[in-house]
Amino acid sequence: MIHVRRAADRGHADHGWLDTFHTFSFADYSDAEHHHFRSLRVINEDRVAPGQGFGMHGHRDMEIVTYVLEGALQHKDSLGNGSILRPGEFQRMSAGSGIRHSEFNPSPTEPVHLYQIWLFPNEHGLKPSYEQKAFAEEERIGRFRVVASPDGADGSLTIQQDARVFLSTLPAGQSVTHELSAGRHAWLQVLRGRVSLNDTPLDTSDGAAISEEQLLTVHADQPAEIMLFDMA
Repeated sequence: MIHVRRAADRGHADHGWLDTFHTFSFADYSDAEHHHFRSLRVINEDRVAPGQGFGMHGHRDMEIVTYVLEGALQHKDSLGNGSILRPGEFQRMSAGSGIRHSEFNPSPTEPVHLYQIWLFPNEHGLKPSYEQKAFAEEERIGRFRVVASPDGADGSLTIQQDARVFLSTLPAGQSVTHELSAGRHAWLQVLRGRVSLNDTPLDTSDGAAISEEQLLTVHADQPAEIMLFDMA
């Protein structure tokens, strides 16, 4: 069973400095039919103008994963971390009992294009923590490369939830498969390009909620980059 979430149907807000699309209910966008899917609470696709960003603000009890597609994102938090996230790099922040952070576009000329993803944690009140890792493109061409998991498998980020996050870059005409174990669910997000998921067409920024499927086959109709969530 595949339920498609078309890019054009998402919530949208243009704040001038921030152009943002919400797959699920977020901020002023409320959608009772798209509040979350399994442990996935937020998938926001953001474009932040040069020299702009999110000021220092707080989070609690959420696993926050950020991925930059284009540009750069400067991170600072109340744990003392400070870094710049670039394309191909992932950031994981476990908000736990409470953390404050800011995200800023340090470029005076170039916008930054990113995805910010929130997952419910498997328990509340955890100790806040932070990780950042780069995953080389050659590790994910034509295959699913795990980038986040509950056990840090294969050098991935460690998230406090029974979910695995995969990234894949597909040349046109190539396919990749993923097998879902019994009782597991998935979400596929098309970051760029056009693909077919088990013969269901998906375009750039489309997503799909997947349940009661055993084998997922993603075929690239044009060069594509995709993110897959395998969840309880």
